[in-house]
Amino acid sequence: MTTTEHTLGAGRAPVRPAPADRRRWYALAIVMTAAFMDLVDVTIVNIAIPSIQQDAGASFGQIQWITAGYALAFAAGLITGGRLGDIHGRRRLFLIGVGGFTLASALCGFAAGPEMLVASRILQGGMAALMVPQVLSIVHATFPARERGKVFGLFGAIVGLGAVSGPLLGALLTQWNLFGLQWRPIFLINLPVGVAALLLGRRFITESRAPKALKLDLVGVALVTLGLLMLLYPLTRGRELGWPLWGYACMAGAVGVFAVLVAYERRKAARDGSPLIELSLFRVKSFAAGIAVQTVFGVALGIFFLVWTLYMQRGLGWSPLRAGLTGVPFSLAVSTAAGMSVQKLVPRFGREVLRAGALVMAVGVLLYIWESHRYGLAIASWQMALPLVVMGAGMGLIVAPLTDAVLSEVPREHAGSASGLINTVQQMGNALGLGLVSVVFFGVIGDRLTPAEVGPAFVHGFQHALWWVAGILGAIFVLMSALPKRPAQHVEGAAAEVGEKERELVA
Repeated sequence: MTTTEHTLGAGRAPVRPAPADRRRWYALAIVMTAAFMDLVDVTIVNIAIPSIQQDAGASFGQIQWITAGYALAFAAGLITGGRLGDIHGRRRLFLIGVGGFTLASALCGFAAGPEMLVASRILQGGMAALMVPQVLSIVHATFPARERGKVFGLFGAIVGLGAVSGPLLGALLTQWNLFGLQWRPIFLINLPVGVAALLLGRRFITESRAPKALKLDLVGVALVTLGLLMLLYPLTRGRELGWPLWGYACMAGAVGVFAVLVAYERRKAARDGSPLIELSLFRVKSFAAGIAVQTVFGVALGIFFLVWTLYMQRGLGWSPLRAGLTGVPFSLAVSTAAGMSVQKLVPRFGREVLRAGALVMAVGVLLYIWESHRYGLAIASWQMALPLVVMGAGMGLIVAPLTDAVLSEVPREHAGSASGLINTVQQMGNALGLGLVSVVFFGVIGDRLTPAEVGPAFVHGFQHALWWVAGILGAIFVLMSALPKRPAQHVEGAAAEVGEKERELVA
């Protein structure tokens, strides 16, 4: 769920649109298919995690890294992927990303053990970081401004479809056990899609580059990655290793690495004007608060989705298909509320829609805790529908308009850098949330459980983790007070559209 915004927000400065012909719609279909593949891949893996754990013999730490490794690699490479596209060509980087993503999917599908699967997932996240930032950039370079509203509407439909179909597709592929491959088809299904996108992309996507050449900040990428690894690795492995002293030292050292990153980025901005992180953006109050919201929201989602999947399949003993179908009301509520928030609610009520979303989602979480406690192991799918719909509605009110609100007061010349940073910190938050699962969930269920103890332990762990999610949503509600009361993007977008129509009339 945490991947909806990174698809729509990681574009760079628009360039002169290509001549309007039918080829642009073929190009759109290709990049939308690739974006859909990435969105589905995130949700499809969650539903198959318990099957992967049982079939591959993965430890709790390894199943965390199957998801967290992808998020970390994606976050670390997202801004760099966008810069590479600006410098070397968006079509070229898109095709490299698609090819690498397809290869990594094959390696995941044929992984000989959990270690190879974790490594392949990290590679897959890195390739997604090359592929995804080019999607919106290609749209900007291919379509005139008057057509982009229609294009973004199609993207919204694809995002909604990915949210609904990912868990169901993952459940079906795992349940069917095609050719005795267990969970492996959830990755192998990407192969024909990726090959088709490669072949058609070479033919129909027009090459484009940034009008002003930028430089890569490889030192910045290295420092961000090192700091996150020093923070996440001890979190995911600490419980299994008995929380050794080196783990605490490593996490404390991560703070020092991030301090070095800030100092280096400040110097690099003064030297050549192309830092990985544009620190001047943090002087904008709404942007700084929005970055905090995105990060913390990513933590909440990272905790919830992994724990929820384990609760249903390991704790309650449900099949992947039943777990996938149980999540459909949640996905539908997210899509419906997201559409309403952008089109009707935010233009009228502004920031209060996002704050209401945090409260509604927190109410859904508390309702879920109450139902889980009341019904225990006997809870039914239909009894989960109400809290899931409430949670989904709250999430939908947040995810769609949040990027606009965060960017509202950002100077126009830094919009591309700010968009990339927003998506990066959300993925970093997601990776951090997945790392915290070892503390808030696995840390309370015990190491050696008899078959009779597994169900009650997982139910208790689920409830404990949801209290953390509810607390995080409360913090998000407070942080949202610093967002602008009414995002300015709607006004600017309308003015731009009117200006373009006037130019057309004059011509």
